[in-house]
Amino acid sequence: MRKPLLGEDKSYSQVTQDVERPLERRATPLWWAAFLAAATALLLGIIAVVYEIRTGIGTWGLNRTVGWGFAITNFVFWVGIGHAGTLISAILYLFRQRWRTSINRSAEAMTIFAVMCAGIFPLIHMGRPWNFFWVIPYPNFRGPLWVNFRSPLLWDFFAISTYFTISLIFWYVGLIPDFATLRDRTKSKIKHFFYRIFSLGWNGSVRNWQRYETVYLLLAALATPLVLSVHSIVSMDFATSVIPGWHSTIFPPYFVAGAVFSGFAMVLTLMIIARRVLHYEEYITIDHIEKMCKIVIVTGGIVAMSYLIEFFIAWYSGNPYERFVFVNRALGPYAWAFWIMTVCNVVVPQIFWFKKIRRNVTIVFLASILINVGMWFERFVIVVTSLHRDFLPSSWAMYSPSLVEIAILIGSFGLFFTCFLLFVRFIPFIAIGEIKGVLGYGKSSEK
Repeated sequence: MRKPLLGEDKSYSQVTQDVERPLERRATPLWWAAFLAAATALLLGIIAVVYEIRTGIGTWGLNRTVGWGFAITNFVFWVGIGHAGTLISAILYLFRQRWRTSINRSAEAMTIFAVMCAGIFPLIHMGRPWNFFWVIPYPNFRGPLWVNFRSPLLWDFFAISTYFTISLIFWYVGLIPDFATLRDRTKSKIKHFFYRIFSLGWNGSVRNWQRYETVYLLLAALATPLVLSVHSIVSMDFATSVIPGWHSTIFPPYFVAGAVFSGFAMVLTLMIIARRVLHYEEYITIDHIEKMCKIVIVTGGIVAMSYLIEFFIAWYSGNPYERFVFVNRALGPYAWAFWIMTVCNVVVPQIFWFKKIRRNVTIVFLASILINVGMWFERFVIVVTSLHRDFLPSSWAMYSPSLVEIAILIGSFGLFFTCFLLFVRFIPFIAIGEIKGVLGYGKSSEK
């Protein structure tokens, strides 16, 4: 006997009305307050980026020992946040997990916005972002200057650009039927104009649906390898180096599991807020939240095991430099960051073993925030603690972020939430066409 996926019996027309209601009514004061806060954070980030570009990356807290800091930490963090959307949309779709229909649209949007935030940091880290096109291998007149295909940083460019392109196309293809629905229902001439353009002449015929499902399946198949490849390639930035604490073969699977772990935590954070504010409790049910918590348990267990394996390999290798790095992480000057990471990523997810807690929305919400904090500190610990104590004690140095770096970090969150709030305001938060396909799921088996 299957449990119904939705909270109540709904007709097709009720689904359309419920999902479109937030788009048709005027923006609430709560939305405007959140939007102004996000836009203010974005403006602060823009000012900091402009100041950094005009002055130079000397405005950051970097030094000759710690050449990577907040920029790479934030880059890896945002790439990880974007992983859950593709996993929900592509992998769960291929495995016919129908519970994904309530959350896939917003998770896909989250992926696109997170990758946009991630792309900012390599650009500004160049120092001269207007020359970013130099990383594109194309015939040019720059003489012997050519891209280094052996560099993991170049692999990042190809991986992130491919991931963003496929995710954006996948998200847009899923939106076409819903844009057609909005086109036929809206009374605003401006909205009708844009919805008519983006719906691509969709008329809901059998031929439309057949081609739509074929394209959607092919895009899901293309996007699935990206879930594994993108963060694996990002991990190569560290794993292909010779710095103790970085050159580890466990990094690719470890980074992928950590990305899904942090991505689902962010999905939980946003879904819990949205279901309350938009009154989608019948569509994003406690069962959906519980299933996402179970994925957090699995991926969190992989992350915790990776932490232990790193320490074991450092001890087992007999390499004094490797051993020192991990002892320094746990007991050195940045021990506070290491223990925040450990508590948030290892201890906090263990509460999800209990069903009552998995079904307690308030506790899940708080835990998801702590997990995201822990995953940010994980990237900070990996980047900084392996650099600030190198082979020569005479060159040891501490790193602390400057106000410019902190402002850019705040600005990246401002960009993310500004885009997400605009998405909630103008695009259906739930896939209307897909949610209608699971209305009767589990109903007949209960009768």
